[in-house]
Parts: sequence; C-alpha cells; structure tokens
Amino acid sequence: MSAEATAPRVVVLDHGSGNVRSVVRALEAAGAEVELTADRKSALAADGLVVPGVGAFASTCEQVLAVGGDRLIERRLAGGLPVLGICVGLQILFDAGTEHGVRSAGLGQWPGEITRLEASVVPHMGWNTVEAPTETRLFAGIEEERFYFVHSYAARTWEMEPIGSLPAPLVTWAEHDGDRFIAAVENAALTATQFHPEKSGEAGAALLSNWLRTLPRRGTAAGAAEGLEEPVR
Repeated sequence: MSAEATAPRVVVLDHGSGNVRSVVRALEAAGAEVELTADRKSALAADGLVVPGVGAFASTCEQVLAVGGDRLIERRLAGGLPVLGICVGLQILFDAGTEHGVRSAGLGQWPGEITRLEASVVPHMGWNTVEAPTETRLFAGIEEERFYFVHSYAARTWEMEPIGSLPAPLVTWAEHDGDRFIAAVENAALTATQFHPEKSGEAGAALLSNWLRTLPRRGTAAGAAEGLEEPVR
C-alpha cells in the first residue's frame, strides 16, 4: 500500500474475545486505521470489519450475538462490504458447531458443521502450510508460507453449492495428522481464516495487507454508514 494512499478504516468487533489487541496491532502494522468497538455506526461505516474469536464456539457465538454482531455482518454483506473472520471467527460463520457432545447454532453464512479434529494430537498447535487455490487473492505471493494455528475443532468439509452464475467461493485447505480441514475461505465480501494471521509473522502480515488491498475507500464515517442504516420501524 503506497504511503500516499488513504489508510483503510477497519473496525475490529469488540465482543469480549481475548487476543484482540494483537489483531489491532497487526492490522495497524499492515497499514490500516483501526478502531476496536462494537458501535453499530462505526462498524457499518468502516471499510472492513474483522470478527476475531478464541475459545469455544458456543460462547463466541453468544458474545457476537450479544453485541448485535450477526446483524452487522448481515448488513455489511448485503451491501457487499468486506468482513474478515479469524479463528473461531471463521467457525461461527457456519451453520453449527459441536463441542463436547453439545451442538450449538452458528451464524449460518455457510452450510456445514464445526467438529473435533480426528487426529492423534489435539489441539493442532503451531505452524502449518496451506493449499490455496490458484485464483486466491488472500494468499497472493505467500502460497508456500506457513501460518500459525491453534485449534481443536474445524470445518472439515465444504458443503456450499454454486449459486447461479455467482463465482464459487475459494476454499484453502490444511492438514493435521492426516485430517484435512478448511484453513480459509474467500467468498466475495466474506473472508475468514482458521489460523491467526496476527501470530503468523511476515506471512500473516502479508496476508492482512492482501486483504486490506481489497477494501473499498468509502469516504467519511457518517456518509458511509448512511446508506447501510436499517429503516426505523
């Protein structure tokens, strides 16, 4: 991103998840102007919205719902405005997650269920390579790099069918102890990673820079939010 270009404005959704400060710092280092907030107007006005998540599927989903994050995500996507989920922030985008025998509803942006990894060593913790599709923009120039994972659950199948003439989502895979799982998804305005780019060193910084390059520049916060506000009922 050139020094002359206006820095993209990014909101990191403050829903009570841990590790958010490192996400904020990583985005700032990648060239973004970042605000940590759950404020509706700010989240709708931002060029990009990041939904982080650590810990359990059910509790993260409850936290996101509690601050209206589901409605913010829906509203942004309806306007074609970018959203990035990280770690459990990817997982809750699916229909459901099952942890310790308990099935919980997700946000339902993608069909499928988050399940426990079938590996001899769980959690999957550490650096791993990914298998990105050739058309990827998120992994452009870093397809062979390693990224930092820490998780016991994952989306282990991709169930979304093509919709009409819309481009099919780009799905990136990784493998742990013979078990394949989804490492990232690029689905128009909705992008997510199972790994932590903010913990992935230079490769993670490059990935965040790639995502920032896809963001629109939407002018002032007030003007950008105006067209996305829901009518008063």
